[in-house]
Amino acid sequence: VGTPLPTMEAKLIDVPGTNYRSENNQGEVCFRGPSVFKGYYKDEAKTQEIIDKDGWLHTGDVGEWTTNGALRIIDRVKHIFKLSQGKYIAPERLEDVYIRSQWIAQIFVDGISTEETVVAIVIPDEDYIRKHFKSTTNATTLAEWCKDEKLKKIILSDLNQLAEKYKLKSYEKLSNIHLHSELFSQDNGLLTVTLKTRRSNARKHFESILQSLYKVSPNITSNITQK
Repeated sequence: VGTPLPTMEAKLIDVPGTNYRSENNQGEVCFRGPSVFKGYYKDEAKTQEIIDKDGWLHTGDVGEWTTNGALRIIDRVKHIFKLSQGKYIAPERLEDVYIRSQWIAQIFVDGISTEETVVAIVIPDEDYIRKHFKSTTNATTLAEWCKDEKLKKIILSDLNQLAEKYKLKSYEKLSNIHLHSELFSQDNGLLTVTLKTRRSNARKHFESILQSLYKVSPNITSNITQK
């Protein structure tokens, strides 16, 4: 986003139930000033949902102040969900960690309110796999590789190592993943024009798969060999 304009005020407020707190320079982004949106035409009720009594516009974006004073967007309040034990999950923050894996091209982290862990849909990086993975099933296409349990275990193990490296909480670590061969795109309705995941579309599209990930154990071990 950058630095707020001189004609407006900006602040971050705590997001209840999460680790996004203003004292840590993180929180929901709010703006106030003459150039800020004043409300919906002839819809006072809807206006009051996003503009408080002090005139602050609550954007629904979660941001953080950088060391040089700029504002950076890191999440969306509406994307945060709660697990069965009451812990809140900010999926986009977790995706920012897990996407660092060289094995994957895209990842969609999600969870179910009746479960205690998160799971993910993972699209592997085809070029990296061709160079670093030897299939036990003689697979030659990404769709075939995605069915290989050995590859799934390697990728999940790598993601778990990233979770440890970046000190994620136990409930933020992936308990299972599903490998999917088709990249998220605007054409299949899973990406926005700004290349962000359409989370509601993805959740609906993969609903049965996400539920099934809680019914089986991935049985991950740490001594998996690669090519």
